[in-house]
Amino acid sequence: MAKTVTLADGTVLPALGMGTWNMGETSAGWKEDVASLRYGVEAGLKVVDTAEMYGQGRSESLVGDAVSDMRDKVFLVTKVLPSNATAEGVAKSCRVSLRRLATDRIDLYLLHWRGSVPLEETVEAFRKLKEEGLIRYWGVSNFDVKDMLELERLTAPCECVANQILYNLEHRGVEYDLLDTNRFRHVTTMAYSPIGQGGALLRNAALKAVAARHTTSTGPATAAQIALAWVLRVNGVMPIPKATSLVHLKENIAAQEITLSDEDLALLDTAFPPPTRKVPLDMI
Repeated sequence: MAKTVTLADGTVLPALGMGTWNMGETSAGWKEDVASLRYGVEAGLKVVDTAEMYGQGRSESLVGDAVSDMRDKVFLVTKVLPSNATAEGVAKSCRVSLRRLATDRIDLYLLHWRGSVPLEETVEAFRKLKEEGLIRYWGVSNFDVKDMLELERLTAPCECVANQILYNLEHRGVEYDLLDTNRFRHVTTMAYSPIGQGGALLRNAALKAVAARHTTSTGPATAAQIALAWVLRVNGVMPIPKATSLVHLKENIAAQEITLSDEDLALLDTAFPPPTRKVPLDMI
């Protein structure tokens, strides 16, 4: 049975979502990307994440193209740039994103990272969008503990429902304090780049050794599947990997079948030690 995460209001979502960073930036591969996203939604990967920054909006347009006739099956997530996080900017960006996404509502609207605009102004803008029915929930991205505590002073309990952060075997600093900070406040942690960037993580010998011990419905387990299963093992965390092909997407889905043993986890801890002190939040 596929894992789930539960939002503060009790809404249950699949723990595995789909990211779209770098997708839709050119027309090459557009049809394949649309087909991949549609397959994922039909396979139960309800959460689709994008941002106004990705491809200067083309990623949002791609997502809109992919889900236009299956909107009710999808939990759409997009993000506003900090440079657009003023009261006027949030209102404008949201409406532009809605047009690109070809929908009348965004399920989860995130502030992409901290900028110079006061948090209070952005929060009020999010509240107004929610009152207008343009967004269902709002949250943040790339917020460290200090940011979350500042946000807490400006909001009601459970008002911010998600914090999207970099989390994978190579970037474990958030385990020291941020994951618990989110969890204790009923904030769902969304993990971007759960299988790393550039392929260096997937060449790790320990990761390959663990993969050799497992099989899935797609065949012998891959290093990418182990990396994804490692993130999926954490309750309340939603990884949102991007799939570069339908084959890759099917492997991501099959990663949910993997249960890592204590021996597997010990080997990975040796190769990628957990934090023993506060580490500044990593971002890509």
